[in-house]
Amino acid sequence: MRDHTDLQQMNERSLVQQTAVRRATFSPGEVKTLRPFSIWEISQFMFDVPADTLRKKLADDPSLPQGVTEEDGRQRWFTLEEINELRRRVRFRGKSLMAKRPKGRAMRIAVSNFKGGVGKTVVAQHLANAAALDGYRVLCVDFDPQATLTHSMGITEVREWNTVWGIMCRDLCREADRIAESFDDPDDCPYPASDELPDDVQSIGAQRVQDFIQHTCWPTIDIIPSCANAAFVEFASAQYRSLHKAWSFFGCVARYLDELPDDQYDLIIFDCPPAIGYQSLNAAFAADILYIPSGPGYWEYDSTTSYLGQLGDAMADISDGFADLAADAGISLPKRFFDIRVLMTRFEATNPLHVAMMDAFRNVFGDDVCQNPIEMTRAVEQSGRFQMSVYEQDYRQMTRETWKRARQSFDRAYGEFRDTVLAAWSANVEKKGEH
Repeated sequence: MRDHTDLQQMNERSLVQQTAVRRATFSPGEVKTLRPFSIWEISQFMFDVPADTLRKKLADDPSLPQGVTEEDGRQRWFTLEEINELRRRVRFRGKSLMAKRPKGRAMRIAVSNFKGGVGKTVVAQHLANAAALDGYRVLCVDFDPQATLTHSMGITEVREWNTVWGIMCRDLCREADRIAESFDDPDDCPYPASDELPDDVQSIGAQRVQDFIQHTCWPTIDIIPSCANAAFVEFASAQYRSLHKAWSFFGCVARYLDELPDDQYDLIIFDCPPAIGYQSLNAAFAADILYIPSGPGYWEYDSTTSYLGQLGDAMADISDGFADLAADAGISLPKRFFDIRVLMTRFEATNPLHVAMMDAFRNVFGDDVCQNPIEMTRAVEQSGRFQMSVYEQDYRQMTRETWKRARQSFDRAYGEFRDTVLAAWSANVEKKGEH
């Protein structure tokens, strides 16, 4: 017979090997680095100008970043930092290369669905990478204990108290004290203050707002990481709710993000677990836009239908049952999104089943379905296998056309995503202007 101690022992044995396995993913070195980008890529995919025009700009102004020239002298390569300096300093026909950024805080996008394997992490990773290449500063939040997004960003060692679970502990401590202080006499409060919570919750709750954020190999992408040990957050959160029944558990991440300076990031992208629980509800209540990836099969359609129903029911139950608590905590219910989008992934335009499923999605969800699906290509398959996005892959390692086709698929999806975000951003600015 075997019990929980066997599981714990198996976990301990696996942890010994875990770090070595993860680091091996980022061969040849132990630290993942971001590759440089060629003038061809920069001119065609980022600045949308002829390569010769860009070369002339560089020749006319030697103070601009000049990149590193290949030994044969045929191609120059630039780091993302150099590309961003070019964005700040160069204009073409008087047009700025800076990314459009309305006023206010960063826009928050949750990438979420029930079913595993529909490409949630791939979508979150590629949207973050594409936005960074477009000149935006991005914060990723990895809600998934599988931590695939965290690993894809080159981070292999994460302590559970530095994950969303730590943010929830911190929020519980802060909310416990706020609620206690709302009474004329704190001793009359029927709920515990922070110093009455378990010691481990108190110690984690003492962390500062920036302590949860880690830098990645991308200079303009940071991440709040996840790890396998954070999987118990659902169990722990249920315990915390029983300790403090006035805690609006679904607002932890939203309150945390509200503490960040408005200008620290432009976009905040959530990678959610394939479940409806404390973490996915926090992501939903913190998000401005909900992005729902789905594969082109019946089971994915069925899963998306179930996800929509269960998330909707859970949010309705919270709106009905927690209205007073939410109002006291500064949360407006019912939760409203600026937009909800369904994105088809792993799509093959030559596959009749995929085309039929796309038609079915559009018949049901109409304009909520993104016009540009993520196509299945060899480069996309490799991005998942090697935890390296299409944008990170060096096109010299495959045929340029294969890489270009994959990049253009993600670029089209990203362009539609950017339009959605900017529309929501403008609506948010207008909404605030009314108050």
